[in-house]
Order: sequence, then structure tokens, then C-alpha cells
Amino acid sequence: MNQHHPELVIEAGRAERQYWKDLWRYRELFYFLAWRDILVRYKQTAIGIAWALIRPFLTMIVFTVVFGTLAKLPSEGVPYPILVFAAMLPWQFFANSLSECSNSLISNANLISKVYFPRLIVPTSAVVVSVVDFMISGIILLGLMAWYNFVPSWRILTLPLFILIAFAAALEPGLWLASLNVQYPDFRFIVPFIIQFGLYVSPVGFSSSVVPEKWRFLYSVNPMVGVIDGFRWAILGGGAQRYGPGFILCDRPSSIDTCPSR
Repeated sequence: MNQHHPELVIEAGRAERQYWKDLWRYRELFYFLAWRDILVRYKQTAIGIAWALIRPFLTMIVFTVVFGTLAKLPSEGVPYPILVFAAMLPWQFFANSLSECSNSLISNANLISKVYFPRLIVPTSAVVVSVVDFMISGIILLGLMAWYNFVPSWRILTLPLFILIAFAAALEPGLWLASLNVQYPDFRFIVPFIIQFGLYVSPVGFSSSVVPEKWRFLYSVNPMVGVIDGFRWAILGGGAQRYGPGFILCDRPSSIDTCPSR
């Protein structure tokens, strides 16, 4: 009886040509890795969900006191806690995604070195955990809106667009940092500093309207400026301002699949 065996083709450059098809073929691996990271974060940690709520809430309180109460910066006609938390949501998503993405290849080095699959699956699946954190933290924003009787306008319907922009803004540098972490293991100590520095140069605790006109273009080079202003425009409406240069994100092909494995 004849048995049909699948044909095995070994050809130089075939993996590169079939890369996007392989992403679809290995989609179940993406689901598995994403679900595994979610279980590690929330199932094995007693305060996993609580920490996702406490950290942004405490940061919001500090920024409200410092920038809203002491510095008396403008709040665009909305309660200052809502102004801050509308920016905390995308920033927390960006910071968590950047951190998880940059460490993803190192954390999965054993898997990467043993079998072939599109390497893009690993850092992309790591970002899913940040999406869960984002959804949990959104509960605080809903609570603040209920507390201050704040009702968003129709612009809230555009929020998914800005979430996608935030995803792109986090994934591209995350892929770049993941490659650097593989080649230079000590580079992982620089990532927390980058995230901490970015928190203070992004309009999280203040409105972009306080930035002088002459510095506005340079200030908007930071991609999170456009993302945060977009979130505030969608959630707060009214006088929330947006600056065009902040929405120009330059996405380049990543070298994630050419970096060596350890």
C-alpha cells in the first residue's frame, strides 16, 4: 500500500520568502505564548491584578498633586485626575509593552534555539500581557468619570485607532531593543532608564498646551506625544489639543530574525 509523505524542500532563502505565510501557519504558537505569559502574570502572582490597578492609580495621585495642585497647570477644562489618567493608560501600555518586548527573546532563548518559527511571534505575543493590563487599568478611568460625572463625547469611538497607534509605537522600538538585548546582554539595564526618562518628557502629568510654540516640533518627535494627545482628544474631547508631528511614526523593518540566539 502506497503511503503519501509530505514533501520536504530545503532551499536557500525559502524561509524569508515564506515569512508572512509562516506567521499565519504558526498562529497557534502565538496564542500559546500569549496565554502562557498571561497565566504567569496573573495566576502565579497573588497581587497581579491589584498591582495593575495600584501602580497607575498612585502615579495619577502624585502627578495630580504635583502638577495640578502645586504647579497649577491648566487641565483643559476637565478634572485634573481624569486629564492625567487619560494619559496614564497609553503610557502604561507603551512602557509595559516596551519592557516585555525587549526581554522576550532572552526569556525564550531555549525555544528559539531549538525549533524554527517566525521570531516576530515571540515579542508580539509578549505585548498581549500589556493589553490585559491596559483593559484592567481602564476600570480606574471609568471610576473617575463616574465620580466626576464626566461623560465623553462621540470621539470616544475613535479610541481603537489610537490604541493601534500606541501598539505600533511600542512594538517597533521593542523589536529593536530585543535585538540589542540578544547581542549585548547588559543593554537590558538601560531599558528601565529609557522608560523612566520617557515618562517625564511625555505629556503624562501635564497638557501639551503648556509647551512653548518654538519647542513644539522638537517635543512632538517623541511618538508618545501624538499617542497621548490622541487619547485625550478621544476621551476628553473639548479643548484637548493635538499636534500633527506627533502622529508621524516611522516604522522600519526589524532585524529580529537576523539576531543570534543564545
